Amino acid sequence: MFDNKTILITGGTGSFGHKYTKTILERYKPKRLIILSRDELKQYEMQQVFNAPCMRYFLGDVRDADRLMQAFNGVDYVIHAAAIKQVPAAEYNPMECIKTNIYGAENVIKAAIANNVSKVIALSTDKAAAPINLYGATKLASDKLFVAANNMVGEGVTRFSAVRYGNVVGSRGSVVPFFKSLVKDGATSLPITHSEMTRFWISLQDGVDFVLKNFSRMQGGEIFVPKIPSIHITDLAEACGPGLKHDIVGIRPGEKLHEIMCPGDDSHHTIEFDDHFVITPSITFFGKDNDYSKNMLGEKGKPVAMGFEYHSGNNTDFLSVEQIKQLDEGQD
Repeated sequence: MFDNKTILITGGTGSFGHKYTKTILERYKPKRLIILSRDELKQYEMQQVFNAPCMRYFLGDVRDADRLMQAFNGVDYVIHAAAIKQVPAAEYNPMECIKTNIYGAENVIKAAIANNVSKVIALSTDKAAAPINLYGATKLASDKLFVAANNMVGEGVTRFSAVRYGNVVGSRGSVVPFFKSLVKDGATSLPITHSEMTRFWISLQDGVDFVLKNFSRMQGGEIFVPKIPSIHITDLAEACGPGLKHDIVGIRPGEKLHEIMCPGDDSHHTIEFDDHFVITPSITFFGKDNDYSKNMLGEKGKPVAMGFEYHSGNNTDFLSVEQIKQLDEGQD
């Protein structure tokens, strides 16, 4: 569906953008592939790797509504990946986080509708489910904006959905590079926040593939959640630094013991498919009667039990230390 189409990704110079670009260029023949971000150095560095004739690099910030209106001209599909993601940075700079994650989302929505973009998928986060920090709260607000945007379209063609998943193996700012740097520097122990902490674990390629497939699945208004394995943080530390001592340093502000992706309070809006969940809109779209139990690929799902919650601690699929090592070694 991406052949001879124009695709734009906001925040496209990040880890997701690199893997997404590599995947698109390998599998499809897009008309244009636009990377929009505000960092000229990261764009220059990315251009040294990805310089296919279809590539375009646009300097711009999602806070700048006029720039988005211009950049979205002639675009068929948008992935909204731009965000302020670091929890401590958001806590110390709350309005900057709000401007990018909430106002930026509003600007993306308005620009997409004005330019008749066909489909938009916004990248969400587990932290948007029952949020306890500002970053999570802004991403929950962003999710709500993208869901409600399907009501703003009127007779227009644009449809909006979101994808929510947990920790990406080896992405920038994640704990794996941090652990590895400590091991490389000769550390004799690794800091562990809590011995019972768990996290969802997904490879960057699996995250990209899930997003791409949901462009074909989406009707508009869904929050897609993949079924992925969990890890124990102690097993992750053992995989990164075999035999090293674990120092318990305590849960950091704004951090959860387990990651939640489908909250129990949303169970009456949650549908289970073979390899993913869909959280359906809590609002009714005017003039639309979407049956989310069957997606655009013909896959059928069924409602989960009342009170069902999908979190990393109650997951039935946990990776062993050896599996964590193998997954990490499989990253580019």
